[in-house]
Amino acid sequence: MRGATILIPGAMLAAATALGLVLPATLAAPAVALLEPAEAEAALARATRESRLAEGRAARLAADAEAATEAAQRTASEAAALAARIQQAEADIEAARARLTIAKDQRARLTARLAARQEPTARLAAALQTAARRPLALAALQPGSLTDVVHVRAVMASAVPQIRRRTAALRSELERGRALERQAAAALDQLRDGEDVLRQRRSELAALENRQRLASRTARGAALREAERALALAEEARDLDGLVGKLGEVAALRSELAALPGPVLRPADLAAALPADPAPAPAPSASAPPPAEFQLPVQGRTLIGFGARRESGLASTGLTLAPAPGAQVVAPARGRVAFAGAYRGFGRIVIIEHAGGWASLVTGLAEVEVAVGDTVIGGSPLGRASGGKDPVTIELRQGGKPVNPLQYLH
Repeated sequence: MRGATILIPGAMLAAATALGLVLPATLAAPAVALLEPAEAEAALARATRESRLAEGRAARLAADAEAATEAAQRTASEAAALAARIQQAEADIEAARARLTIAKDQRARLTARLAARQEPTARLAAALQTAARRPLALAALQPGSLTDVVHVRAVMASAVPQIRRRTAALRSELERGRALERQAAAALDQLRDGEDVLRQRRSELAALENRQRLASRTARGAALREAERALALAEEARDLDGLVGKLGEVAALRSELAALPGPVLRPADLAAALPADPAPAPAPSASAPPPAEFQLPVQGRTLIGFGARRESGLASTGLTLAPAPGAQVVAPARGRVAFAGAYRGFGRIVIIEHAGGWASLVTGLAEVEVAVGDTVIGGSPLGRASGGKDPVTIELRQGGKPVNPLQYLH
């Protein structure tokens, strides 16, 4: 019996050690907006992929900037590289947010399992602890024989291995909980570091854009006049399709004018110099290749795909994405800004003309950092997304006809 009395307190100590430990609240940090647990795994995979792609674009654009011989091209490549690094930081933040969501969800599930398993073990441990501490003399005064007491002590001794097995499993679960806490803390540190990097890179981009504006101030006169014409077209257009169509007509006329031969000296024999059948100015070809290295303007989950039915019942003519609030928006490909500003019902939008009669349309911007007439390259910063309930939509058109942008992604 003395052996049983000695064994039971040792088991009780093990049980108390295991049962008394709870998962520590190490995440006593400012509140972080987490994702829905069901979406966290997909968000982590998407953000990891987007970070890798943005890193590759940043390296390529930085190399282009190093190789550029003209100051304008070098500055444009530097700005696009900074925008790609901003998108990389945004993707890293989203990945850290997903990891934190996964770790906290797993921790909550583990806590619920432990609570269910601890309760019966705790009751058994408390009963055995009480019985083990009861003096033998007091047990002898209770009804029943000493044989019953011996039997009770024998039962208690046989329960010790079972308690030890249960408490060992609980200790293993608690260690798993501590590991989850460490994972969550690491994800939170990554998220904070990513936010610091993001602020730094946005500051660098703002400084570079400010230098660009100062350098191009002398050439702003013609751009302002063109912007006024674009706003006038926006007022005349009945809807967004009409605006894109009018801008397309202006772009076609500009291409025709650019294709005309320049002035030449009048020849002595004017009749002999005139061609018998002058060739018309070339029009944009319907089979012109799509914009090179086409990319999505912003990172985020796809809400509505090309051709899907909207709430209005009409088919979508582009992709609708859900970016983070304030996410960096970039030019999908090289081209010329035909419209930049607010348009009724669509917030701030940017329309870019590409070669060969192609055009892209980006809507849902909170800020626009380009102007009509600006030449952009793929990845050039266009502005910042509203985010939240205001998604970003990207449309790609060829000769005014919408096409699926996913077919041309690089």
